[in-house]
Amino acid sequence: MTPIRKALLAAVSTLAIAGPALAECTSVTFSDVGWTDITVTTSATRQVLEALGYEVEVDILGVPVTYASMDKGDVDVFLGTWLPAQQGAIGPYLEKGTIEEITTNLEGTKYTLAVPSYLYDKGLQSYADIGKFKDELGGKIYGIEPGNEGNEYLISLTEAGKPLEGFEIVQSSEQGMLAQVSRFYPQEKGVVFLGWEPHPMNATFALKYLPGGEAFFGEEGVVKTMARKGFKEECPNVAKLLSQQTFTLPMENEIMGKILDDGMDPDEAVLEWLKAHPETVDPWLAGVTTRDGAEALAAVKQTLGL
Repeated sequence: MTPIRKALLAAVSTLAIAGPALAECTSVTFSDVGWTDITVTTSATRQVLEALGYEVEVDILGVPVTYASMDKGDVDVFLGTWLPAQQGAIGPYLEKGTIEEITTNLEGTKYTLAVPSYLYDKGLQSYADIGKFKDELGGKIYGIEPGNEGNEYLISLTEAGKPLEGFEIVQSSEQGMLAQVSRFYPQEKGVVFLGWEPHPMNATFALKYLPGGEAFFGEEGVVKTMARKGFKEECPNVAKLLSQQTFTLPMENEIMGKILDDGMDPDEAVLEWLKAHPETVDPWLAGVTTRDGAEALAAVKQTLGL
């Protein structure tokens, strides 16, 4: 064998060995729609990925823009697809194949209109009852950010002959909506708003979720991790982590409480919780490596101090 042929074979062998590392992406872009629960899960994922050697960018986008950005390839991953509520928003992209499901990351969620228990006890116990309390409610129902699919559904119910006919859906943000509830609650004033679990609002206020919106919100929901088309092939190591990453209602409630009730920085709240529950990351990282191919679990625990 000639020296040149030997050199070529050696080069090919080196590339074959290095191939998997070279094929793996170096950076990941997430969308965070500004809901505290998605901020929490995105922060946890980002901190783990950075400990593995990846560059991570998080863009703050609304739900419709998130899916449009994934469709164009500008966003890689979204951890906050609440179903069935977002089925209408994401459905066309799933059918087109530009967005793909990775896994269910949370089960047992709630998402629909809620009222304080004192209002429920007065007789406002379903969507059908809301119209009877229109004067007490000031003709308003409080939603979250403009363009949110939950708001859009409620707006559709304000049309003639619908249960929310004549009501105004006030659109602001999670924080703005809950600030309004906080003003009404101590005086036991009438207020109807979009509520969900996991969220510390369920501990801050005595709440009742109203039946009547199951056709859109479902009785119980799940949260899905979604990725743009091609991401799983371009980032197989990250995709494996994401496919194994699940959260729990107690975990998210506790971390969100640190943020919303105690005023902690989200990254600090997430890291504090992970340090108190270091076993959480073990199943996430099974069979996963660092960006350069080293064992993931030891690297993450050392970097994050778990």
